[in-house]
Amino acid sequence: MSKVKYYYDSENLAYKRIKPQRRKKFGYLFLFLLSSALFGFLCLILLINTPYFETPKDKLLTSELEYMKLNYTLLNKKMDLMSEGINAIGERDNNIYRIYFNTTPISEEERKAGFGGVNRYKSLEGYNNSELVINTTKRVDQLTKELVIQSRSLDEIVTLAKQKEKLLAAIPAIQPVKNEDLKRMASGYGYRSDPFTKIRKFHYGMDFTSPSGTPIYATGDGVVLKADNSLSGYGNHIEINHGYGYVTLYAHLSKYNCRPGQKVKRGDIIGYVGSTGRSEAPHLHYEVIKNGEKVNPINFYYGSISAEEYVAISKLATQENQSLD
Repeated sequence: MSKVKYYYDSENLAYKRIKPQRRKKFGYLFLFLLSSALFGFLCLILLINTPYFETPKDKLLTSELEYMKLNYTLLNKKMDLMSEGINAIGERDNNIYRIYFNTTPISEEERKAGFGGVNRYKSLEGYNNSELVINTTKRVDQLTKELVIQSRSLDEIVTLAKQKEKLLAAIPAIQPVKNEDLKRMASGYGYRSDPFTKIRKFHYGMDFTSPSGTPIYATGDGVVLKADNSLSGYGNHIEINHGYGYVTLYAHLSKYNCRPGQKVKRGDIIGYVGSTGRSEAPHLHYEVIKNGEKVNPINFYYGSISAEEYVAISKLATQENQSLD
């Protein structure tokens, strides 16, 4: 049974009963329900955003995020190993390969140079783990650039190696006549007595005495420039252009075994010993020209004689005897 409320009427000097108003009751009830709803809504918001009450979806996202962080950590460790490998290759590239082929090393600044210009990683900003993702992406880009630079460098080294092989094959490196008896070398490079005038003058080649018809060999790979008697005093002679500034000359031949424009290999028979031109006896006069200057052929026999033979032929070449042409 609900309580009955009264109020004192001072005019009539009596207590009168308070009649409850139905509208107020509904108003109070509405306010109660509204406040209850607001309170419940606020509690729900707090529950959703508090870390102590994770939904299954939140737990899945958290797990995936931790897995991603682990993968990025492992990726960075792998990149550390890759960086060490690239640095080791670059070290050998600069200090072995490029020194051997006499070419300029690649500077550290060029190998490690970054990327200038616009921000390449702006699309990765604004996330919880942006710093981790951006740093890893930068490392991948840097390693990629270093690999490209090193790959181009090794391509250049391969090209230089191929050129080196051609150079080694082209340089005059054997005796033009097979001389079993080294005493057959009649005259070397230097001042000698002219066989006709007996005047001491400079002899720009080496004379090898051999019977007429003895084979003469190309001392390096090249292309035949001449096979004629156009030079005064040399008789029938051959000139071979080996490239890289090297030319060899073979004089006083009895006959040719090649023609101008023909490609020859080291060891090919290009002609035969004779005594044509200004010659006192059958022999081969042999010259080596480097960049237009006649040089001592004794320095170009490393491909066909031993160290002992080289010493012996050097002694014979330095004797100031009479040349044969």
